[in-house]
Amino acid sequence: MPRPAEPGRTALLTAGALVAEDRGLRGLSVNAVVEAAGMAKGTFYHHFPDRRSYVIALHRRYHDALAELITAQITDIPPGAERIRVGVTAYLDACLQTRGTKAFLAQSRTDSDLLDEVYARNREFAGVIEADLTVLGWPDPSAVAHLLVAMVAEIALTELYGEGSRGDLRAAVMDLIDRGGPGTR
Repeated sequence: MPRPAEPGRTALLTAGALVAEDRGLRGLSVNAVVEAAGMAKGTFYHHFPDRRSYVIALHRRYHDALAELITAQITDIPPGAERIRVGVTAYLDACLQTRGTKAFLAQSRTDSDLLDEVYARNREFAGVIEADLTVLGWPDPSAVAHLLVAMVAEIALTELYGEGSRGDLRAAVMDLIDRGGPGTR
């Protein structure tokens, strides 16, 4: 009879977030994770078939937590500029406070195991924003949502590497949002 996935799986993912924060994705070895979790290497392979599936699970866990936090903030706000503003602020603030953000935002873009995951998450977040951009009058809300996600990710990275919130960049992206689509000027 197989053992239940929890709490071992959760302990390994929590340890991986700490290792990723300290050493980045390149330093996220199976040995480092089991050492941080205080578990045997065999336990890792009981929960994950290989490092690749582990890194994907870790990436998904990180972004699921971000999505949950953002959704909680925007749920009662009707589509439009205010909902984008609240969602973007929630995302950027969470990126500054969440373990492993540098690894999962910057390094995941160059990790071939995670490229599909990165693109899927970006499409997911852009899909949420499309309704807001439609309300704002953008003629191609899908394309603008894609660009908005890229801009916000760049702000998050700038804030992370600059070690603090960048009010000027946050204000600039909000100003673009507030201007609405080309047909609304």
